[in-house]
Amino acid sequence: MTTEGKEAPEQGVRGEVSQDRFVAGQDLTRWKSPAGRTMARGAEWVTGLLGPYAALIITLVVGLAVTLSLALAFGEVYESVTEADGVAGLDDPVLAAAKSVRSPALDVAVTAYTNIGGTVGMPIIAVGIMIFLAIKRRSWTPVILMLAAGLGSLLITILGKPIFGRSRPDLADAIPPYEHSASFPSGHSLNSIVIAGIVAYLIILRLKTMQARIITVLVAAVFAFTMGLSRVYLGHHWLTDVLAAWAIGVAWLALVITAHRLYLTMRTRRRSAVVS
Repeated sequence: MTTEGKEAPEQGVRGEVSQDRFVAGQDLTRWKSPAGRTMARGAEWVTGLLGPYAALIITLVVGLAVTLSLALAFGEVYESVTEADGVAGLDDPVLAAAKSVRSPALDVAVTAYTNIGGTVGMPIIAVGIMIFLAIKRRSWTPVILMLAAGLGSLLITILGKPIFGRSRPDLADAIPPYEHSASFPSGHSLNSIVIAGIVAYLIILRLKTMQARIITVLVAAVFAFTMGLSRVYLGHHWLTDVLAAWAIGVAWLALVITAHRLYLTMRTRRRSAVVS
């Protein structure tokens, strides 16, 4: 099918190889570091045995294990810092500052906003975007990446809370409806940065201009940033819970993107081998 004499963009696997490979002139399938080249060779070996999607899934599973290990290590460091009253010295002053700017109207608005990043709002938004991208691109890749990103961040949150068991701010300092699970890490902050980040990444892969890419990144960053701050404003989390969630979320997001780059690398090499 053509439109006004121009060929329609390729979809499916062909579209992934031809359109997702280059971002701002950078070839995502080229690995400059020794570690990257080693990972690419390992992914190529797995692809030869099980296929590219299986290699992608295995890479994501390994990446999740690495991220969970990093989250546990981060939690140990976090506990040491909070006990020493280091970064945690920010918690009480920031909560006090948040309480000083509260008002009935702002409380309602922030509560409504934070619900977008909750256990109901975020999955609905994520699934809607996932289905749209999968249908538009005729590919399972957005489904795999978004499910992996979302379920990974959820698993990190579920495992992290009981392990560290940090108490939330006092209910007297919080705005209802109250939450009673452990405070570390902030699930809203972790999930929002991961989901917004992977959506922005998938969109950027098909954008043609730098301006559009910058706007996409800014929108995702502002969403994740304000979602985290909303948790502090409402008194549902300490600032350090949010900071920790952002750090863990960025680490997991980076691993998901790395897994996708490996997948693209294998697809590109396979296509080149067929053409040859």
